[in-house]
Amino acid sequence: MTSHADFKRRVRARMAKTGESYAAARAQLLAGRPAAALHITNGDIAVGLLRRAGLAEHALAWADVLHEGPVPAGLDEARLRRVRAEFIAGADGVDAVAVRRRFEARDRTLAANRGGEYVLWFEADLYDQLQIAQILAVLGKLGVAPGRVTLICIGEYPGIAHFGGLGELDPEKLQGLLTTAAVRLGPAAVELAGHAWAALRASHPGGLGAVAATASPELRFLGEAFDRLSREYPSTRDGLSLTERRILAAVADGATTAAAAHARVGAREARPYLADLFCFRIVAGLARARTPLLAAEPAGEVTAGTRQRPTASGRRVLAGEADHVALNGVDRWIGGVHLAGPDSPWRWDEGTEGIVSV
Repeated sequence: MTSHADFKRRVRARMAKTGESYAAARAQLLAGRPAAALHITNGDIAVGLLRRAGLAEHALAWADVLHEGPVPAGLDEARLRRVRAEFIAGADGVDAVAVRRRFEARDRTLAANRGGEYVLWFEADLYDQLQIAQILAVLGKLGVAPGRVTLICIGEYPGIAHFGGLGELDPEKLQGLLTTAAVRLGPAAVELAGHAWAALRASHPGGLGAVAATASPELRFLGEAFDRLSREYPSTRDGLSLTERRILAAVADGATTAAAAHARVGAREARPYLADLFCFRIVAGLARARTPLLAAEPAGEVTAGTRQRPTASGRRVLAGEADHVALNGVDRWIGGVHLAGPDSPWRWDEGTEGIVSV
């Protein structure tokens, strides 16, 4: 009787931990091992770190730059994968079919583990936080109980100034995060992630502010990330996104190459997130605009060594004496919002620190 009672207590303890039914929890315990854990992180480099540290036998790289390009609502998962693959292929000069197949394999792996545990290893920046929102939204649709998802997400580490990410930690420090930083998620966190993912994909930015204003003890960097994303809307001051303004200011202050501008922009970010490739794309856009704000040499593709200087128009815009969108129009996706045409229907207002309709 004691043995049977002890087993029932173990079943109930597992149910409380994983959210499984009594039958499922009992079956796992009778099998003599817990469900396998799938470790998910932001990219291939982080996957390699976890494997070399002996922390993840099964690891998956999410690897999508969701703060750039279209992430529209109204598409099923297959169509969204296609849209994202085509954007990344165009931005990175790679094969769209190969990218789409990688996304398909990624999503199959995520779904195939729905009976097991998930461990998410991420950082505090915008790039990672949008990935967390998508992953948790998908897991919610798959019916994965929140209690089977553990999140390890840090924005700082003792002794490391201006912490740049998990790649700065050795295997012992990574192992320690399982004790010091691991959080078992609850229903509220998964619900918030679903709202955030929907707000990102919406065809208007009305939901971004509500996510930015949240203070979740589990998804503690999500609100900050959505505030940062909102600042990519053209400013009421000068028509520049925050990233465009920082690039233009860096060049005006002596960053004579695209690589130097990228380094300056990263140093200004509380949570650096912008890869050099996408920084160079923004530099190219400022240089090739109808009224260029930057002059770039040599002509052609912008690379790390591309030389640059602000034009007279660029200096006027930077001083708030002219408006980038008024001069050049706009053509940019921010999540599900496509800003296109001679003006932007929404802007970031520096005074109210929010997105306003204009």
